[in-house]
Amino acid sequence: MKIFTCSACKHVAFFENSQCTRCGHALAYIADRGVLSAMEQAIDGPPGVYVALDPAADGVRYKLCNNYTHYAVCNWAIPENDPNDYCLACRLNQDIPDPNDPSALSSWQGLEIAKRRLVYTLLELGLPLETRQERQQLGLAFAFKSDGPDGEKVLTGHCDGLVTINLKEADGPAREQMRVALGERYRTLLGHFRHESGHYYWDRLVKDSPQLEGYRALFGNEEEDYAEAVKRHYESPKQNWSNDYVSAYATMHPWEDWAETWAHYLHMVDTLETAQSFGLAIRPQAVGGATAEAVTSGRVHFEKFEHLIGAWVPLTVALNSLNRSMGLGDVYPFVLGERVIAKLRFVHEVVERAGKGIAAGLEPAPQHAPTGRTLSPVETAVSPA
Repeated sequence: MKIFTCSACKHVAFFENSQCTRCGHALAYIADRGVLSAMEQAIDGPPGVYVALDPAADGVRYKLCNNYTHYAVCNWAIPENDPNDYCLACRLNQDIPDPNDPSALSSWQGLEIAKRRLVYTLLELGLPLETRQERQQLGLAFAFKSDGPDGEKVLTGHCDGLVTINLKEADGPAREQMRVALGERYRTLLGHFRHESGHYYWDRLVKDSPQLEGYRALFGNEEEDYAEAVKRHYESPKQNWSNDYVSAYATMHPWEDWAETWAHYLHMVDTLETAQSFGLAIRPQAVGGATAEAVTSGRVHFEKFEHLIGAWVPLTVALNSLNRSMGLGDVYPFVLGERVIAKLRFVHEVVERAGKGIAAGLEPAPQHAPTGRTLSPVETAVSPA
């Protein structure tokens, strides 16, 4: 994730900001330009039409997403002449919580922040991303639901392009309690979105593709009975898995192994882009050891996987060390074994090939994507992210 500046006063602004904390200008993310811009009401336009002050906007006028103006759960804008009243991220919504319920509204706000960060990365990577209105059979959709009053449980998972997330995942204490109960190292809202998007893009980019054989060689045969795999996983968890899998949950089934690895890849590219945006360089100087070569974190697009993994490992060591200095747990509680790295390389190659497919016209160009590049049939009983 990039860091941005207010176009009006040049104060630092972040992706989630809807107002500059220094000058008070309204801020909006403009997906078709890839910028967070200060906005000013257009003098010669109807109410609700704004001029984006960022130079990248080229004077184009915008309107704010309906979920920005009505519920403050979004901070994106769309071109004035766009026939849609909602931004791309919000048009992916199929079911939303009751906005008149303050508790549900607060949870929805948290879900939307995580979802927009996912959408940002998907667009930056150039992955195909359409709503179900645009491509009914291939489009992506989200449903945010609560458990029913009669005890009906909403399962977080993916099925045929629809990602369902239980609203209680937006409750930090409840999510942490679930993480501990399930013995997970990591569980976040953003992790849920990234994991479930992995199932969606498995359908989109791997299933019935020439890459299926390579997938099976690394992850296993996805035709293995899923229900039996879930039962076996919880009755007899696999031990000594860390060299072959990125998480314990990934050991359950080849679909889950892919989704966990996919999510991890998105963790990597987003975190590295953030580090690069801050100009972060790692120059480790271990006591009693040789001075290691400096590593400057790279951009979100890595032409060579070796560059990505070469920047990632020292960065995570530094992040964990910083957390420990504050008396906190490791921000990155993972160890990447050789087979895990091979799986991450495969995900990287799938993303690269998909982007080239878009460039060659084999896939429709991503909607509103600022850059160019291009990625499952399963309902997850418990999502580990």
